[in-house]
Parts: sequence; C-alpha cells; structure tokens
Amino acid sequence: MKQNKSAIIIGSGIAGLAAATRLAIAGFDVSVFERNAVPGGKIAVFEKDGFRFDAGPSLLTQPQNIEELFADAGEAIKDYFNYKNVDIACRYFFENGKSVNAYTNAEAFAEELEKQVGEQKSLVIDYLEDSKKIYNNIGSIFLNYSLHKRSTWLNKRVFTAFRAVKFPYVFKSLDAYNTKHFKTKEAGQIFNRFATYNGSNPYKAPAMLSLIPHLEMNEGTYYPEGGMISITNALYQLALKKGVQFNFNSPVQRIINSEGKVQGVVVNNQNVYGDAVVSNADVYFTYKNLLNFEGKARKVLKQERSSSAVIFYWGMGKSFSNLGLHNIFFSQQYQEEFSHIFKFKKLYSDPTVYINITSKEEAGHAPAGKENWFVMINVPANTGQNWEELVAEARINIIQKLNRMLATNVESLIETETVLDPLLIEQNTGSYQGSLYGTSSNSKMAAFFRSPNFSGQLKNLYCCGGSVHPGGGIPLCLRSARITTDIIANDFKTQDTQSH
Repeated sequence: MKQNKSAIIIGSGIAGLAAATRLAIAGFDVSVFERNAVPGGKIAVFEKDGFRFDAGPSLLTQPQNIEELFADAGEAIKDYFNYKNVDIACRYFFENGKSVNAYTNAEAFAEELEKQVGEQKSLVIDYLEDSKKIYNNIGSIFLNYSLHKRSTWLNKRVFTAFRAVKFPYVFKSLDAYNTKHFKTKEAGQIFNRFATYNGSNPYKAPAMLSLIPHLEMNEGTYYPEGGMISITNALYQLALKKGVQFNFNSPVQRIINSEGKVQGVVVNNQNVYGDAVVSNADVYFTYKNLLNFEGKARKVLKQERSSSAVIFYWGMGKSFSNLGLHNIFFSQQYQEEFSHIFKFKKLYSDPTVYINITSKEEAGHAPAGKENWFVMINVPANTGQNWEELVAEARINIIQKLNRMLATNVESLIETETVLDPLLIEQNTGSYQGSLYGTSSNSKMAAFFRSPNFSGQLKNLYCCGGSVHPGGGIPLCLRSARITTDIIANDFKTQDTQSH
C-alpha cells in the first residue's frame, strides 16, 4: 500500500491554516506545530471587563478567497463561516472639520467626495475604473502566481499584464500619482492611505498600489459574524475536518536539513520527520533561527521593514453616533507623519488615528450604551526605541487629537485599557521588529524582492504568509498558501515521475 507523503507546517497563522488544509486535500499527512496555545497568529480575540476586542487585523475584503478554500475542500462554507456586506468602508475625518463616508459603491463614493470636499466626481469614477483594470490585468498575475518561477513568465496572461502597465505605475510614487489625478488634498490623502495596507509609505511606494482601492470600493468591504476571530475558527475547524494534526505550545527549535534537503523539524528536543516543511513563521526568523543561515537572513533585511503599530484597546463608556465600524482621523501633515515613521523611526505628534468598533455591527461586543474601541496608529518597526515612553507619548497625542475632532473628553470615557506595541507584536507573533507585513513596498521593485514561497537552497522547504510573496493581510496570506501548495504539488509530482 502506497504511503502518503507527509508535510510539516511551522505556525498556524491564516496562511499556515490554509496551507495545511490544501495539503491535506492533496493527500498529504499534515502536522502543524504552533508555539502559542491557540491558532490564528495575528488574528486573535480577548475579553476584558465586559468588552470584547479583535486583537489584530480588522478589515475583511475578498471573502471569495475563503470561499474558494472551502469549495476546494468540498465543504459548505455556511456551516463554518458567515459574513455580511458593509455599506460604508470607512468614515474619514479631517482637521478642517470635513468628513467623508467612503461608500462601497463607486458612484455613491464619488458623489460623497464631490459633496463633502468638492472633488470632481468623474475623477473619482475614472480612478476606481483604472484601479479595477490594474487589479484585473496586473494584480491577477502578481498575486496568484510565484514571481520566482519561470512558468509564471511563460504564461500568456503575462503579456496582457505587461501591456496594461503604464509608466507611472512603476516609476511614480503613489502620492505623485494621486496628486496629479485629484484636485483636492482630502481625496489625495484618502487614496494615499491605501499604502498603509501593506505597511508602506505612499511618498515612496509605487503607484501600482493604486490597485488596492478596487478591493474596498469596487468589490466591497465585509464584516464576519462573530468578529475577525471567526475566520481563524472556521479555517481551524476545516483543517481538523480534513485530518490535519495540530500541536500547540510546541515551538519549532530547528529545521533538520542535510545535503541540500530538509528532513523535518526539532520540537521539544525531538526529531519530527516529514517529506516537506512549510514555514508560516516570519521568513527572517526562519532563516536566522531555524536554519542558522545568517547570510540569507541578512539578505531579507536588505528590504526595508514595514511599519508596525501601537494599539490601544479601550472600553468606552459612551456610544458615538457619528462613528462607524471603521474610522480614520487624518493627520494634517501626512508627509511629515510618514517621514517620522520611516526616515526618523519616531512617532509623529499629530498621528493619523484608526478606530475600529465591532460593537457597531454586533452589540454584544460591548455593554449596552458603550463601545469597544480598537485605536491604532502606524509607528516604525522596533529598532531599539524606548517603547514605554513612546506609548505614553502616543496616548497623549491620540487623546488630544480625538478630544479636538470629536469635541469631547475621550479620556474620561475610557473604562478599561489594554495596549499592544511593536515589542509585544514580535513577542506574540514572531514578526521581526514587530513589523506587521514583513517588508514594505517602499521601492519600485519591492514585489520582486519579496522572499519567494520556496527555498532556492534547500529542497522541499517552502514558506507562506505575510513575510513572503505576495505579501501581508488576510487576502494575500490566503493566496500565499495557495501559491505555496501549488508549488509543492508540482514539485512532488515531478519527483514521483523521476523516481519511477
């Protein structure tokens, strides 16, 4: 009787969970080793004093990536996971008193921008149409295939994609592109913000990132019932159903390799052997700590790290009718803020503040008449700053800004508080320097320099997750899992053919 191939997954973040399920479907015996007590990586949840908080990512776009995984597994997604459309992607607030509801409908959003800030409606419609074209022509190649395999570049669709590449997409920054396109500062700032979706600087990152608004404004924004943790729970249950074995509180100490090939991992000082090893851990730590490949680890660091975050989880003793699920309070000097984050590695005194309030969608996440605020600002990755001082400084700056823009005493309403900073992000999730997305996209060729989904040095070693191609965030992590497992299936098919 032919024995199944075995696969070991290091880490049970979203990409690790999806990769485990995909390999199990493909006939592998799959074992996952997770250093924490629960699955999910950055997607976590906690409750405190009657308030429930999503601890990590808070935005759901492209739920079809999750649907596709369930369809491939032959399971009805409704038995595991439900979500609903959100009419307003985000509420934007400016220091000049103006505010904008970003409707998840291009026409309605364009009308809103014209009405609230005087932006020309046709310019917004044109921009979102271009965003859709870039996504469909270029994004479909970059986000669905390995950029490090010759077969990708021989695909006919690559020629279509290259025909769609305009000079500005590669050689202009996102800000330069947006400044030329829009008449108002407010519209430019709203569309610049999409660079932060992969931890980048809109004044450096390429205009290619203008494809990101398509996901939110054209395709839609969604809310998962039960909060973001329901994504983790659904993927975990699906993996269990497909026979994946999970080992929690089991940090991998080392990847075993010999003669250019991986053999397994060391866990709790025991050797665990497998035909393939997939690391969902940060690629820098994978090479540095698990393989002791110092040169390869240094190469990863040639790419600038993405931004990190300081997050305050506040239980608020009041409900705010002018706030929605997602809210942004913009800095007045946006470029200065990014200079502080990426150039000076400091916090800016007037930060852009993001507030996520899931009790707007599910009242049970906060006591009656109260709200659960996830309050986040972008900050530099940890390079040895005094985070105790910086967190205290950030708290003062955030409260002053919100007091001013909401015309209220925010601090007096805080009933409970928990804080997350880059040090804790690294400690909890193994993301080097606490950077949320591994490397940033602050260079023209960043997409090509991002680490591949397979090792060029060790046979049968693969990587998935936010620190490798195609990048961070839930949709890209799910795509990363698919790209990686497709490569594994192809490699093992080739190996089987050669062995016969």
